[in-house]
Amino acid sequence: MSNAMYNKMWHQTQEALNSLLDKESQKLVEQEKNPVYIFQMLATFYIKYVQIFRNLENVYDQIVHPQKRLLIRKILDGVMGRILELKNDMVELELSEFHYFDDILQDLKLAPKLAIKSMPFEEAIKLIQIAERARQGRLRALFMKQIYLQEYRAKQARLLGEKVADTGAAALRIQKVWRGFCQSKRTEREREEEMIFLGMNPPPLFDQVSATIIQAEKVSLLRSAVQLRHEEGYREALVTIKNDLQQTEGPDIKESLRDQIRQWFIECRNLTGSFPEYPSVEDGGSAMIFSHKTPEQVIEDIVASQEEEEKNKKKKKGKKAKKEEKKKVVKEKPKVKEEEEEWKMSRSAFLPSMKEGSDVYKDTWMNKDESQNFPQDYDEELIKKEKRKEVEAEIRAQVDELMRQELKNLKLAVNKEIELPVRAGKKGKKKNKGKKGKRGKRGKKDKDLTADRTIESLFKELVEEGLLIQARKVNLSDYIGEYSYLGTTLRHVSIEPMPSLLDVRQLITLYGILPLGSAAVHEKAPLVKSLLLAGPSGVGKKMLVHTICTETGANLFNLSAANIAGKYPGKNGLQMMLHMVFKVARQLQPSVVWIEDAEKTFYKKVPNNEKMNDPKRLKKQLPKILKLLKPDDRILIVGTTQHPFDAELQSFCRAYQKIILVPRPDYASRYVLWKQIIQRNGGVLTKALNISCLAKVTDGFTQGNIVKVVKGVLTDRRIRQQTQKPLTPAEFIPLIASMNPVYKEEEECFKNWYAKTPLGRKRVLSLTVGGREKETEKGKKKGEKERKKNK
Repeated sequence: MSNAMYNKMWHQTQEALNSLLDKESQKLVEQEKNPVYIFQMLATFYIKYVQIFRNLENVYDQIVHPQKRLLIRKILDGVMGRILELKNDMVELELSEFHYFDDILQDLKLAPKLAIKSMPFEEAIKLIQIAERARQGRLRALFMKQIYLQEYRAKQARLLGEKVADTGAAALRIQKVWRGFCQSKRTEREREEEMIFLGMNPPPLFDQVSATIIQAEKVSLLRSAVQLRHEEGYREALVTIKNDLQQTEGPDIKESLRDQIRQWFIECRNLTGSFPEYPSVEDGGSAMIFSHKTPEQVIEDIVASQEEEEKNKKKKKGKKAKKEEKKKVVKEKPKVKEEEEEWKMSRSAFLPSMKEGSDVYKDTWMNKDESQNFPQDYDEELIKKEKRKEVEAEIRAQVDELMRQELKNLKLAVNKEIELPVRAGKKGKKKNKGKKGKRGKRGKKDKDLTADRTIESLFKELVEEGLLIQARKVNLSDYIGEYSYLGTTLRHVSIEPMPSLLDVRQLITLYGILPLGSAAVHEKAPLVKSLLLAGPSGVGKKMLVHTICTETGANLFNLSAANIAGKYPGKNGLQMMLHMVFKVARQLQPSVVWIEDAEKTFYKKVPNNEKMNDPKRLKKQLPKILKLLKPDDRILIVGTTQHPFDAELQSFCRAYQKIILVPRPDYASRYVLWKQIIQRNGGVLTKALNISCLAKVTDGFTQGNIVKVVKGVLTDRRIRQQTQKPLTPAEFIPLIASMNPVYKEEEECFKNWYAKTPLGRKRVLSLTVGGREKETEKGKKKGEKERKKNK
């Protein structure tokens, strides 16, 4: 794509965002009490924000204009934060971490992945025609095969009854066989071409990367280089343009400010009879007085404020009487308990920043003529406009110092006023005393045990002790799975569906990757300090921990019970270890603190063979650590567990804010897993390899099982043999049979355990309440009416 195409994409996305912000502000004004309708509204906003996020992410990644990228990043952070806020609202409303949007996606004419456009009517007819032709072709081929077999049997019967005559007849028979073989190959090739034409089989070299994609990747890398070059030029321009402004416009700004402030002195003296008090540095100096106003306007404001003060004195008595009446009214508030108990949408911390970014876009970029800026380099006028304010603020600070002294001299010369330094000194002492007291208290709480050591030395020690480890490079796309397409349908018939693998991947993105990846989002979004991944062995819990680190560039600290056993012994040693870990984690954030086998920290009863390792060392310390983590600390504590049932439920759930149940893969996820893992390990998919059959027979087996089986079958020798001997499902069955699946009983144990967690218990209670079902039915009807109106 060219710069113009990405600019166009940005403008279209910005229009969609502005429209969405207007709709959201309208919906917030309307008060709706039906929970089903509220969820549909939140889900619709969530889906649309995800679409906007993906488009903005693409634009930010490829656009080369440095000033545009700064604005897009600001808006992108706002969109990410709003997505997290909407997710948090949906969790509080539905009392579930997993949400299913299949019905809403269908209403919005969107595919579940939100990336594919809806199919036109003509294309749908063409697809049906292709399928029908293929069906007729299969029937015709079957009919021709039957005729061929009938004729072949008749020929064989005739040949068996006759004796071989001579060599000529033998040669004729060889010719027939050869011609039959050539014709069968030709027929097979024509059939393959027909299937490709009908769209039933992929074309040749379908799986290979095309030259167009390779060229697109080269262009993408080239754009990244241009981005860096433009960023460097922009940073240099910020310095040079500011210096030029200080030299060219600085003296004029300084002189005009001094004249303006002097005129203010004189006008105030003429009107009030005395010189004014000069505002302090903390109050903003002369900027607080003028703020883009002329001296005449400032004098009018002073006179008006004096008149208002006189009026306020007269009204004081009336206000006292009103306050007493208000106190009486406040006491009668307990009647409004029902309204307070109703669910309300939380106030957004990101809508103002998005609106501010949209306003900047409208004022600066929406209708800007960029015909003279084809390479999309920085805009010099915008930098001058921005830096002129900085230069003016710096010069104003200097002028304020001079004018304060000048005002002091004027007062001494004209009014012979003398300041009282004693009172000012007393006030200063009182303030300092308060500050000293606060610092003293803070020093006790945040005592630095390693004040005499550098971060590099602490980092080195943690690496040597094995507490800071290297994360494996695993991208989020490597966690393979499929969406759940029947979640809403199952919930309508009161069946709580198990989440799919991509639902889990989505939660990891929302709770781990987005907040850790952006400091602005982490600071304002609903704070998630700790995360627990619970599930059977082989479902990819460790992989997800490494994925968070890979996608965000986070450091990985390992505080698992087995890893810290015997290290830094004693109470003081444990305190020192935790201090070092979290000091380095804060300095080098983002950071992930991983606790493998998290149930061991909260064992109900420690097994005899583990008592020597003291697995419960962190039990008392972990809640204290969580309290000390602040919004500006991009640190996430992630626990993984295969046996959550062994832990004390109450303290376990108190330590981990979000609990995600990672399930075994369903049929759709297993189908995608088999297909992609075979291809990634050098396998070739042919008609002989029935992937659907493999996905069906491996019900209950995890991703880890499937990966082991594929790697066991696809040896180097077997990969080379594929041209003569294609892969078949039977080759994978023996290895699968030697592994233990996750049985339904084990899965039920995890579900029952999750139902006892705080959020799981709330969800179960909400479903068992009788009135809830009636409200849900009413909400469905109302929601359907609203959707029909939107259509």
